[in-house]
Amino acid sequence: MIDPAMRAASTQDTEPDADPRPSGDDGLSSGTAVIRGYLKSLPPGPGVYRMINQAGQVLYVGKARDLRRRVTTYTQVFRLPIRLQRMVATTASMEFVTTGSEVEALLLEANLIKKLRPRFNVLLRDDKTFPHIMITGDHDFARLTKHRGAKTRIGDYYGPFASAGAVNRTITALQRAFMLRNCSDAVFAARTRPCLQYQIKRCTAPCVGRVDASSYAAQVEQARQFLSGGSRQVKEALVASMLAASEAMDFETAARYRDRVRALSAILAHQDINLEELGDADVLAAYQEGGQTCVQVFFFRGGRNCGNRAYFPSHDRQMDARQVLAAFIVQFYENKPAPRQVLLSDAPAERGLIEQALSLRSGHRVDLVCPRRGDKRRPVEHALANAREALGRRRAESSSQAKLMRGVADVFGLPEPPQRIEVFDNSHVQGSHAVGAMIVAGPEGLLKNAYRKFTIRTIAVANDDYAMMREVLTRRFARALKEDPDRSQGLWPDLVLIDGGAGQLSSALAVLAEHGIDDLSVVGIAKGPDRDAGRERFFVPEHPPFNLEPRDPVLYYLQRLRDEAHRFAIGTHRAKRTRALGTSTLDAIEGVGPTRKKALLHHFGSPRAIARAGLTDLEAVEGISKAVARKIYDYFHPDP
Repeated sequence: MIDPAMRAASTQDTEPDADPRPSGDDGLSSGTAVIRGYLKSLPPGPGVYRMINQAGQVLYVGKARDLRRRVTTYTQVFRLPIRLQRMVATTASMEFVTTGSEVEALLLEANLIKKLRPRFNVLLRDDKTFPHIMITGDHDFARLTKHRGAKTRIGDYYGPFASAGAVNRTITALQRAFMLRNCSDAVFAARTRPCLQYQIKRCTAPCVGRVDASSYAAQVEQARQFLSGGSRQVKEALVASMLAASEAMDFETAARYRDRVRALSAILAHQDINLEELGDADVLAAYQEGGQTCVQVFFFRGGRNCGNRAYFPSHDRQMDARQVLAAFIVQFYENKPAPRQVLLSDAPAERGLIEQALSLRSGHRVDLVCPRRGDKRRPVEHALANAREALGRRRAESSSQAKLMRGVADVFGLPEPPQRIEVFDNSHVQGSHAVGAMIVAGPEGLLKNAYRKFTIRTIAVANDDYAMMREVLTRRFARALKEDPDRSQGLWPDLVLIDGGAGQLSSALAVLAEHGIDDLSVVGIAKGPDRDAGRERFFVPEHPPFNLEPRDPVLYYLQRLRDEAHRFAIGTHRAKRTRALGTSTLDAIEGVGPTRKKALLHHFGSPRAIARAGLTDLEAVEGISKAVARKIYDYFHPDP
């Protein structure tokens, strides 16, 4: 719960007539004074606190068993590490939320960190939901399919799997082994003859009665048993059925069972580690090197390996694996239930508290186990080796990326390697469905969560690419000036790349001049003669255009950025155009829903014919009253 007194304290103590920070002291002493000003009003119970800078940005979110005691530690600045001293120096205000227990504080802290993404917290950058396999339970003939998102449909869900590709491969193998349908219920109901899945022996064609309900239900039950961890029993049952059919001289049936056993064996053989006795468990291993951490996550369900994924949380270089792992676990399971057992390479800080929080959120007991020997240690060692290799690859890529950034700085005469490059492009067909696109790249590669789309709104002349570019850049930098005027939030680019030549570059420079921005590096990149890759020309203000050597790595890098912007722009344009195909001018008329629209189109044949129709003709359409006919007529014939 939020304590009104705490909310009031967070505003009253920071809104006196004068700034509460001493005017003559440095940032560290002024930040300490701000924090000390809250101590007298803080309760001794559990809660969550936020440290905020002068611009209103949240710097840090923390939880405490005792708010007053925890916040007091920030006033003893010389006992703090350098990272926290920097945080205290920029703190201008604080906000507090009291909770009923430390477990509630831990859960709220994880939620706020994901929402606010404070710069001084350990941040999990990729927290997408994972796909599952679902066997539906609301149809007489269950369907085997992939599922992602809320589990609203009746059925059994198995997973999570590390990627959509892992799910698709598993479903294909399961179809070979259990021959369950994967078509939608609508397709199932409309079939009059078996589809290709039946011909290639991946479905028993229940849609046209090639298998009875009881036999198909047995197939479904075998699939459920296999996905629940009973792979050995299912395989033994299929082998027994194969031998029985063979002894009965029913060799065709025996061959079908043989193929299913082979498919089942293929599923089990493609797993790197299978620990049937492990049951449902996640394995998390953290490896650190050079101030960076890789957390490798493996998913085991029913003793089967469901894949793995590597994460690279953002954190201070001085934090050890135990601290990083503790923050990672709470954030990772913030939007997904934890299994009953989580195997770890290191015991996280506040292990018991995290177990309580995960158990409360998941609805069952969750144990964090750090095995040192035995069968449970083997998957942890495997995950740790994968984490080591993944971090090595990332460091190598980062080194290569840093070299490319230095090359970009040298080519365009930048004072230092750019930390944020923005590339702009637009896409349209004869001016219709025009869109602009912005992609962003940095030292760690493409920053896809920073990509932006722009629907072009004000084009005076069709095909005016200059006007489109002016609109996109105007909206981009007007917003930047509004949201980050002092450029402290990292939202401003160090380099702007424009897809185009001298004309597009001039348009970009004019927009920046109108907004009083004269310190951004802007470059136009135009395709060479015959639009050949490798012969691009670069346009830089106050310099003649130039080319780079065809095999220059910097040229390849800039080409990739340009092509990514082009791909993003075209994809956005196509999506908009596709949506437009499903709309009609009739959709904008009040009182004309799907039924009336269908009747009008059946009667007249096209929206253009409806627009030309007279009032009497409209009234003659079935289901169209005189009032609705008048609305339609007035829509297409507005008063002059």
